[in-house]
This record gives sequence, C-alpha cells and structure tokens, in this order.
Amino acid sequence: MSVKIRLSRGGAKKRPYYYIVVAHSTSPRDGRYIEQIGTYDPMLKRDNPDRIKLDAERCKHWLSVGAQPTDRVARFLDVAGLAKRTSRNNPEKANPKKKAQERMKAEAEKAAKAASAE
Repeated sequence: MSVKIRLSRGGAKKRPYYYIVVAHSTSPRDGRYIEQIGTYDPMLKRDNPDRIKLDAERCKHWLSVGAQPTDRVARFLDVAGLAKRTSRNNPEKANPKKKAQERMKAEAEKAAKAASAE
C-alpha cells in the first residue's frame, strides 16, 4: 500500500490549520494517519518562522522509505531543503480547446469574406 505525506485540515471554520501527516493513500483527508511530522498555519504571515514546522529527521526517514509528498508538501520540503521539487509546466493547457478553435477559424473565414467583398 502506498504512503503519502500530505496535509490534514484542522482548525475552526474560516480559520484553517493543517497538520503535515504521513498516511496511507486510501485513508480520508482528515482521517487516520500513521504519524504527524509537522504543522502549517496559513493564517500567519509568510515570513513568520512558525508558519511551517517540520520534523526534519522524520521527513527524511519517510522519504527514504518511499513516501510520496503531495504537491503542496513537496513545496514545503523544497524550501526546507529536504527534497527537490521540479516545477511543472504545461503550455498546452492555456490553448483553446477543439470547439473553440473551430469557432475562431469560422469567425476568421467570415471576416476574410467580408473584407474581400468590400
């Protein structure tokens, strides 16, 4: 069974607080986990040292045995210098889809015919 390092939400309504936990990939987000290895408080300012707390030894251990961090946790680990995160880039995602391209092509043809008629 695969193991993930991910965020588990705590805190009150509109006051999020996250625990960085190691859990089985099939367990619910806020459900059962194997071990808590840190915390994340998004309500604090970015430069506050208490915003992200990690147990570096336990993070290294879980990464060494094959635990896969989620994208957000991978960012935290990269900032802490515990794991290297490669940024993702998908330039095709911004392109219009097939139907939109067909509509744009039809409008361009219509505009070209109108321009040639004048």
